[in-house]
Amino acid sequence: MSGNSFGHLFRFTTFGESHGPAIGCIVDGAPPNVPLTEADIQQWLDKRRPGQSRFTTQRQEADAVKILSGVYEGVTTGTPIGLLIENTDARSKDYDDIKNLFRPGHADWTYHHKYGVRDHRGSGRASARETACRVAAGGVARQVLGSDITIRGALVQIGPHKINRANWNWDIVEDNPFWCPDAEMVQVWTDYLDERRKAGSSAGAVIEIVASGVPVGWGEPVFDKLDADIAKGLMSINAVKSVEIGAGLDAASLTGEENADEMRMGNDGPVFLSNKAGGILGGISTGQDVVARFAVKPTSSILTPRRTVTVDGQDAEVRTKGRHDPCVGIRAVPVGESMIACVLADAMLRQRALRG
Repeated sequence: MSGNSFGHLFRFTTFGESHGPAIGCIVDGAPPNVPLTEADIQQWLDKRRPGQSRFTTQRQEADAVKILSGVYEGVTTGTPIGLLIENTDARSKDYDDIKNLFRPGHADWTYHHKYGVRDHRGSGRASARETACRVAAGGVARQVLGSDITIRGALVQIGPHKINRANWNWDIVEDNPFWCPDAEMVQVWTDYLDERRKAGSSAGAVIEIVASGVPVGWGEPVFDKLDADIAKGLMSINAVKSVEIGAGLDAASLTGEENADEMRMGNDGPVFLSNKAGGILGGISTGQDVVARFAVKPTSSILTPRRTVTVDGQDAEVRTKGRHDPCVGIRAVPVGESMIACVLADAMLRQRALRG
């Protein structure tokens, strides 16, 4: 299987399956003498960890990361960093009934026909369990980036219910189970997801990531634009179906005057009067906040019977048992943050190689 690595100078490769003994990643390209401990990585894995509310899968995984290589006496050595996360609460028997069925919305059909074999236990390599590896790599990337760059994510929509941006408050994002910046929307989402969960159904979501402190000049024009790398990183996350930068799709409804981010001179140089571009022009960071959004489809593992076919070509119905997120978008927030961190760490190292 190809395509398990991401990045250029800062590059990571993930491995493992949902119901295997462990998952993990190899991070290559981190400079030497960057402070790094397991605690630096664990704080981000704890944000993604399952079973923290009734709105996420009840699979109980500690997601405790182990550093296997690349760190000596609390700093990176410049050699590959090996990270391991053991699987401790897999229940493979939950998937026995669907072994010979293709679940609608899942990768069962495509994996089966591409490889001629598939791991039906929790979707194997196609499981969102793999995203814990990305969060671990993102923890390393944040250390490489340093404290001057802040990367924060929030849920801005669940199902048809969008936040009121006038109520945006970063201070409450970690005080509710949804990473929601709008206090008035928390109860709406609670009631809506309770309905979806009790009905054996699921809901989609939209996540917004904001990176502050990114200096001007990062990103490689043409094919390695900063926004192109961000789009690839976010689109590679399980269940993601679209990505927006800045104004995104709304830019199509704006006039040229409305979309232009005008500039004026300030005390410390040019100041932008808006940020429709999402902090990126010509594929290069402008010095403004880098803003990206991505949409996650409803969880495909649902209890409601769906029509499908079997491996031997018979019509059938399938309902997925086991422990699943009624809204996988909730735990996608720290995953999206981590992919942005990895993209920015790579962009920083490429800019350093170019300009010193």
